[in-house]
Amino acid sequence: MIYNTIQNLCFTSSLRTWRAGFFLITFFFASCTRDYQPKPKGYNRLTLPPLEYRSSPDSLPYSFEYSTHARLLRDSSWFSEKHWVEIYYPELKANVHITYKKLNNRDEFLKELLDDSYKLTSKQQIKASGIDELVVVTPYGSTAVIAEIAGEVPSQFQFTMTDSSRNFLRGALYFNTRVQNDSLAPAIDFMKKETLHFINTLQWKNR
Repeated sequence: MIYNTIQNLCFTSSLRTWRAGFFLITFFFASCTRDYQPKPKGYNRLTLPPLEYRSSPDSLPYSFEYSTHARLLRDSSWFSEKHWVEIYYPELKANVHITYKKLNNRDEFLKELLDDSYKLTSKQQIKASGIDELVVVTPYGSTAVIAEIAGEVPSQFQFTMTDSSRNFLRGALYFNTRVQNDSLAPAIDFMKKETLHFINTLQWKNR
């Protein structure tokens, strides 16, 4: 009798405790589900380097100015050629890849190089939301074709430069990061200005 009474009390108490616990758990998950909202992924604040420049080495057949906060490296790809370089910005993980060809007054070779450059830029159309091209004459008399590419593309800025007879150069901007381009916007704008400074200061040594 006493055992049965205690058993009944324990059962009743356990039932009440279980109900209370179930209510609290249900309330907890309901409140979490109701109030929770996913937060956007955060990115580190970009610190842009100051605008300070130095001259390129004499070992190249062309000269230009580049940032004192960048490193001038030899092209490390397996198909690289002499006088191909990379201008690397370690703080931004940005790289301007430069390739060079000597024309020797070969008009057909120049046409071939321009066609290849156009095809390389056109490949960006798969992911690009827009491509703006501009043809300009630089302060030192070279003709530059500049392509500004918008969207989630691997290269946001490309260009070619030539004196139409002896020299041809192609450049492309890349970022070694998986961060989306909209979050890289300040760095992309900065690197476009840096690349334009390269274009405006470039001179051929064998004109």
